[in-house]
Amino acid sequence: MENLNPTDFELVQEFTSGSQKAIEVLIRRHHKRVYGYILLMVKNPAIAEDIFQDTFVKVIKSLREGRYADNGRFVSWVMRISHNLIIDHFRKEKQMKMISKDSGAVDIFNSPRFSEKNIEEDIVYEQVLTDVRALVDRLPDEQKEVVMLRHFANLSFKEIAEQTDVSINTALGRMRYALINMRKLMEESNLSLSI
Repeated sequence: MENLNPTDFELVQEFTSGSQKAIEVLIRRHHKRVYGYILLMVKNPAIAEDIFQDTFVKVIKSLREGRYADNGRFVSWVMRISHNLIIDHFRKEKQMKMISKDSGAVDIFNSPRFSEKNIEEDIVYEQVLTDVRALVDRLPDEQKEVVMLRHFANLSFKEIAEQTDVSINTALGRMRYALINMRKLMEESNLSLSI
């Protein structure tokens, strides 16, 4: 590493050529951004640290297996891996039928807010969520990312702009086009997303 400030691409190449130090530099370089995003999503430092470590385990494994194609967006690729791991975390948590609160865990079946739903409503609700996720998955990557960050991560458009390295207007535009595209996809698929 003669270059004092190598690019992510150069570091990836060095790592795939056998330099352990290169991956350490990449992890240090992107730690604050990736960990901060994970912590913002899960709101628990211990879980955030676990997901951060799992993210870079996947990054290292993918790099070693040659499954990373550089497009100048290494950190976006890492963020997408962390985002998928966050979603996996929440899915597992949901399967355990628990909602985490600052004061501890609460069984959702003992909550009056959830107890009034009948099985039929639950099935319809789950189907709507599945349909929405399928629509989001069909969006172009840039639009999908904005929808996920806005509605699943509850980020503001300012935070989305910072996270994706675009202007606020670009983030807003991507959301607008995502909604337009989702409406078109709903019409094409003859979907009704009412609960």
